[in-house]
Amino acid sequence: MKTNPCQCQSVLNLPGPDAVTAVAAYTQDPLGFLTRCAREYGELVPIRLGGNALFCLLTNPEHITHVLKERLLFVKAEDVRLLRTILGNGLLTSEGSFWQRQRRLTQPIFHQRKIESYSQVMVDYTQMMLASWQAGDVVDVHEEMMCLTLNIVMKTIFDKDLNDNEANQISQALETTLTWFSAKMAALLMENEEPIPEDKLHQDTVKRLDETIYAMINHRRDMGETGNDLLGMLMAVEDADDGSRMSDRQIRDEVSTLILAGHETTANALSWTWFLLGQHPEVRAKLDHELKTVLHDRAPTFEDLKQLTYTTMVIQEAMRLYPPVTDLTRAATQECEIGGYTLPKGTTLIASQWVMHRDPRYFIAPELFEPNRWANDFEKSLPRGVYFPFGDGPRVCIGKGFAMMEAVLLLATIAQSFHLELAPDQVIEPQPSVTLRPKNGIQVILHNNS
Repeated sequence: MKTNPCQCQSVLNLPGPDAVTAVAAYTQDPLGFLTRCAREYGELVPIRLGGNALFCLLTNPEHITHVLKERLLFVKAEDVRLLRTILGNGLLTSEGSFWQRQRRLTQPIFHQRKIESYSQVMVDYTQMMLASWQAGDVVDVHEEMMCLTLNIVMKTIFDKDLNDNEANQISQALETTLTWFSAKMAALLMENEEPIPEDKLHQDTVKRLDETIYAMINHRRDMGETGNDLLGMLMAVEDADDGSRMSDRQIRDEVSTLILAGHETTANALSWTWFLLGQHPEVRAKLDHELKTVLHDRAPTFEDLKQLTYTTMVIQEAMRLYPPVTDLTRAATQECEIGGYTLPKGTTLIASQWVMHRDPRYFIAPELFEPNRWANDFEKSLPRGVYFPFGDGPRVCIGKGFAMMEAVLLLATIAQSFHLELAPDQVIEPQPSVTLRPKNGIQVILHNNS
């Protein structure tokens, strides 16, 4: 992978989709388009999207691992850079030595002993949500999961209970951002770099979010104490090298990143889990059996996680079929070589979880929802670069442990009380953007679990 580029053929010599129709095909169905490219063209697929912009889809796990590992040669691509307008220079969007410092400062906050203390918050908030549910009601479970995980992340970051108005404001801000992001990406694919109608609303949203977060930071400073929540830890952490702390701007950027990444991805993972469970009563029956056997009708705790093995496998399998993030992109900072082919500087490389997680080379009956496939440490038998719902390499999701704990505890707590039946006559369609959402939500009918 690191031979002299001059000795290799250009990746442009490889077969790929027709450049004239690629943009339309990708815009109409990005997940289907990338899947077809992987199946038809092989391990390195050159794709022209947006005029002269060169993309390259990777389907060899070794290539994916290499690209995600080499954080200096391959940096975050244009889609992630767009998010800097709202996330600033946080962990998701920053690069180089600055990212390395921020990662080092933030890492202790997500130590297991730290996140363990949030398990009770997760269960308590879930039980509060369940108290508002009634058998026979029809609810949008995606909306419910979004509200629940937002409440949890705000409590763990700010030690704050949101009122309905605050929750609606933040939810609307995130909704506006995701709408803007999708519109901006579509415009860029059509080589339109002019302002779009959504820009003004997005800018206003970022301004309001800034006001909210800075007000909370200033309030802590005025109180003369930081607190034990995530905000407090971000304010208190010191660089071991020089004793410096994060600036208010750095804290704001990391908090914004935690709000978006800390609830959006888990909410979507759970939404698709309920969708799949609604289609597979045999899986739901096995889940019920484990919850009854392990918990005996009491609320789950952190100590139960090791025994909730099937519950964990349900989440793993749901994230295989519907990964919260469908692809990771990296831009080559210089001409490079992958798999014996040279790629020009600026090439955008695509490592698609959606494609790899459904690859028949690694998963028997890949379209089937089969949690038992994860038994006996199946994940360890997979080549690295095949299953990566949280990314991989040095930039693997820092909140992976937090997210997995939350998903398992929320699933267990809800499933103890309710069965969620998919409402009839609805079209449930994946909508890839920053995350993978159900386009029109997921309507379910609530039934008491008796």
